[in-house]
Amino acid sequence: MRSFLRPAAGLTCLFAMAVTGCSSGTGATSDSAPAPSKKASASASASASEADGSAGSAGSGTSYAPYVSATEAAGTDDAGSPSTYNLAFVIADGSSCTPAWNGTDAVGSSAVKSRISRLTKDGASVRVSFGGASGKELATTCSGASQLAAAYGAALDAAGSTQADFDIEGDTLTDSGSVALRSEAIALLQRERPDLEVSFTLPVMPSGLDSDSLALLASANKYDVQVSTVNIMTMNYGESYGGDMGGYALTSAKAAHAQLKKVFGLSDAGAWGGMALTSMIGVNDVDGETFSLSDAKEVRAFAEQEGVAWVSMWSTFRDQQCANGSSGDDDAATNCSGVTQSSGAFGEAFAG
Repeated sequence: MRSFLRPAAGLTCLFAMAVTGCSSGTGATSDSAPAPSKKASASASASASEADGSAGSAGSGTSYAPYVSATEAAGTDDAGSPSTYNLAFVIADGSSCTPAWNGTDAVGSSAVKSRISRLTKDGASVRVSFGGASGKELATTCSGASQLAAAYGAALDAAGSTQADFDIEGDTLTDSGSVALRSEAIALLQRERPDLEVSFTLPVMPSGLDSDSLALLASANKYDVQVSTVNIMTMNYGESYGGDMGGYALTSAKAAHAQLKKVFGLSDAGAWGGMALTSMIGVNDVDGETFSLSDAKEVRAFAEQEGVAWVSMWSTFRDQQCANGSSGDDDAATNCSGVTQSSGAFGEAFAG
């Protein structure tokens, strides 16, 4: 997903190509992934599901957890009363191993801390999202697992969070060295912080997760990372996928579900309970792809039916109608959806 580096309206994802969109687009199945460790790390929510025969997070149902800017408030942040906010994004400050919001704001920024306080005042929690489509993910700039774990930990401590999301996409997803280093660092961090919940946010196609995403999950297994959820980005599939974005989201989820069962050795219910779905609302970064309010309602209903852990969207900043009713450009706008809507309507739809 895009960062909040505030590019000019209409700028596409940095790695999005005209054909593949924001997914890497190989459409590989689980047969092309490295064989996962026999000590597969089932998700925390899925483990609960296995124990009680239910799906989702300990029977609490599908929650709503949108992506928000960590540095700037949006008037639609609280639409749908989210239970968790995904704070986007912590990346490296330049080429250093220093974590920073959007690569520019210190993780201990008083302004960010005040923003987090406002987001959580009614009981919501925050999840720190590392990575995204822009800048350098910390695993590409830190020199060792201990140093990387410390950088991740510093950001989590500054936010007061026990939830870490790793949004890995584009060139970073194909960098096997940083993938291995990240897995090692996360495993180290979880040994130091047993309550740390980890999610991976990955690109997906209607055919499922590609070989690079599956290799990342296999790496997590190898290092005994305990994965709570795999959040698939149901968006920006490529120009050959114009049309029913809600339908594509469901098809992608079903394909990824079969893969997660295999990678983590889960039952049907367990794999659904270990999945999250994130859509890019309104006009996407690929011509012909527009995710409507009816698509959001369809995804929400499906997630509830299957027991998906949580649903999300990119992003609260965009959950409003553009000034002229459309994006005004060939590409998606950064601060509005590009479709006719009332402010916060997508948040309400995803919250159910």
